[in-house]
Amino acid sequence: MAGSLADMEMITGCINNDRRCQEQLYKQFYGPMVSICMRYTRNHDDAIEVLHNGFLKVYKHIHTFNAERASLYTWIRTIVVNSAIDFLRQREKFYSDIELEKASEPAIDDDAVQRMSATELLKLVQRLSPATRTVFNLYVIEGYNHREIGELLGISEGTSKWHLSEARKQLQKLLQTLQV
Repeated sequence: MAGSLADMEMITGCINNDRRCQEQLYKQFYGPMVSICMRYTRNHDDAIEVLHNGFLKVYKHIHTFNAERASLYTWIRTIVVNSAIDFLRQREKFYSDIELEKASEPAIDDDAVQRMSATELLKLVQRLSPATRTVFNLYVIEGYNHREIGELLGISEGTSKWHLSEARKQLQKLLQTLQV
């Protein structure tokens, strides 16, 4: 999984605090990373704050990047997702110890989802509470399982399942109101 020569030169420049290389890295990954940040926050300003915090961590720890273990994109994405979670923890006390053995998961109308743009879907997801939105993003978008989400967020698997179920219920209700 070795990175490209250009990426390795950019990384070396970042390690040496070369501002040009840091700017190049930022510009190269700005688009996909700001999209990730928007999924976790409710507005653009918060997303940019998360993005900047994430890139500060990237620059601080770039010397630990190992191209044999992950791609540069994957490594940066992991840092940005963790920065989003840190941001949410700092902003709000948003976890509760809700334990549910089995959470029913309502079906979401696939046709309604297909007719919506990515921007419209993002706006619906942003209407979820921070905890529910975070679990939804980690499970559906990032591909974490409930055990991993529980460890990452310091909640139980049951609580993670409840938040995912709650996200699906709320999104289904929002989709139904849009279908008038």
